[in-house]
Order: sequence, then structure tokens, then C-alpha cells
Amino acid sequence: MRAIRLHTFGPAENLTLEEVEAPRPGPGQVRIAVAAAGVHLLDTALREGMRGPLPEPPVLPTIPGREVAGTVESLGDGVGGLWLGKRVVAHLGFAPGGYAELAVTDVDRVHEIPANLDAAQAVAMIGTGRTTMGILQFAELGPDSVAVVPAAAGGIGTLLVQYAKNAGATVVGLAGGPAKTALVERNGADLAVDYKNPSWPDKVRAHLGGRPATVVFDGVGGDIAREAVALLGPGGRHIVFGWSGTGLHDGEPYLVDGLSEQVLGPTMMHKAGGPNPIRTLELRALTEAAAGHLTPAVHRFPLTEAAAAHRALENRGTTGKVVLEP
Repeated sequence: MRAIRLHTFGPAENLTLEEVEAPRPGPGQVRIAVAAAGVHLLDTALREGMRGPLPEPPVLPTIPGREVAGTVESLGDGVGGLWLGKRVVAHLGFAPGGYAELAVTDVDRVHEIPANLDAAQAVAMIGTGRTTMGILQFAELGPDSVAVVPAAAGGIGTLLVQYAKNAGATVVGLAGGPAKTALVERNGADLAVDYKNPSWPDKVRAHLGGRPATVVFDGVGGDIAREAVALLGPGGRHIVFGWSGTGLHDGEPYLVDGLSEQVLGPTMMHKAGGPNPIRTLELRALTEAAAGHLTPAVHRFPLTEAAAAHRALENRGTTGKVVLEP
């Protein structure tokens, strides 16, 4: 099978297309003919040798990628025959292997894809969508809410804008450049502003007419976050789920005392509850998409252009969830 492999940590060019032996499903596993594989910002960090949330950096050589969707074409021992031929989506957890024509995973990780979603959309919801559902647990959105969404043209930002509008909130979306702000407008934001314009906070204040923001959904950090937080009124919330614009500083994203809440990791899982909180959030995400309440934005690349996909993601040249299609 064809797969993207990484032999040496470093730049995107180190991702190479190769012919490799197809993986075999073990007991309790399925093998998926991959139609779409998700690309995450974390993948770019792992490619450079960072460990991120993993106990250790990836063992080389490796096939990156932890989100796949496609059709079950082979079963391991103990897996019911009804899975054969089903369209499924799965997050592989810490196990890599997604950037390939075939991938294996435990059957307990897979979800059947709703009929109205294609494989790329399903991949977006199993990773980006589940994170969005986790973030939204910490925001009580309603008609009185004013939500500010930095990186509103990104995968999570797109879903946050849509969800907040569905809840009746006033939504301000921030994005870089006219093409991205136009996308944010199409997603339903009441105001889409270009954060590359230094006067963007004044434009937001004028639009709100003195009404303060009640929540900032922050996956960026840095100066954009500082200016967005300044829009909050008394009791406002700064919900932090990433720091793509700044990288880590002393192991933590930018926080504002008394306002900020960092919601990734154990905090999000504890809030979701249940015997399998990750699966709970995945099901919520897929259900919202199947019902037509959320429509993920997808930026598609051929599998052969994995390096270009990484470069585009690192340079903020993408909109929505980045997906490779074999």
C-alpha cells in the first residue's frame, strides 16, 4: 500500500510517499480502506520531534496521522461480521498510521458514518468536532451571549461560530485576511473582522454599541487573545483551548487571572463524564453533524501532497479541517 512515512524529524519535506507492507488487523481490530485522513497541528509538532501530549516523541520511522474514515475491508479475530463493508470513522488515539491507504484500529474506537456525511466531514467531526463539543461544555450560550471567536475560519472556529449562532448568541469572528473573513460571514457570524488590521477591536466595539463580550473562545493566544479579552465585561469568560499563534510559554498558554479557564485534557474529559468521555464527545459531534446543526469546513489535499498540507497548516494557509485523501 502507499503511505506517507517520516524517517527523520524535521521540516515538512521529510514526509515521503512510499510503498509499505499493509497492516494486519489483530484480535478485536478492523482494517479500514482509508478515504480521508485528518491532519492536525499537533502532527506538525510531532514531525519536528516534539512529544506534545504523547509520553515520548514518535518512534521512527512512522506513518503519521491519528484520524481516519473509510470502509471496513478486513476483520480481526473476535469482530462481528456486520462491520465488514461499513463506512466508519475513528480516532486512532496515540497510535499513528492514518496517512495511508489502509489503517487498523480497535473496533471499539470506530463509529459508523452518518449517511449524509462524506468521509472527510466525518474525519473533521471525530477530531475537531469532538474537541469543539468539549469546549462548549464550559460555555452557557444563549440569546444574551456575545461570543468572540479568534481563528473563526479554522476547523474548531467554524463549528464554534455555527453552534453559537444556533444558540441565539451574537457572534464576532476573527480571521486573517478578506478571504477568511468572507468565510466567517458565510458561516453566520454577526461580524467578521480581520485581525491583521490593528484597529479591529475598535470595529468590534462600534458594532456592539457598548455591549461587552461574555465569552472569548481562544485557541490562539498572544496579542489577539489579549485584545479579545479586553472586550469582556464583568463576569466574562476566557475559555482557552490552544495557543497556535504563540507556541507554549513556560508550559502554559496565555491566561488572564480570574477570567481564564484552560479546558483541554483531563478537564474536558472530566466534564464530559461517563465510562468513556472521549467516545461521548465523538458521538455528540457526529450527531450534531448528522442532524445538520453543524457543517464542518474541510480543506482537502491528496495523500501525495502531505508535505504541502503540513506547510499550509503551519503558515495559516488553510481553512477548516485539513484532510488527506488517498
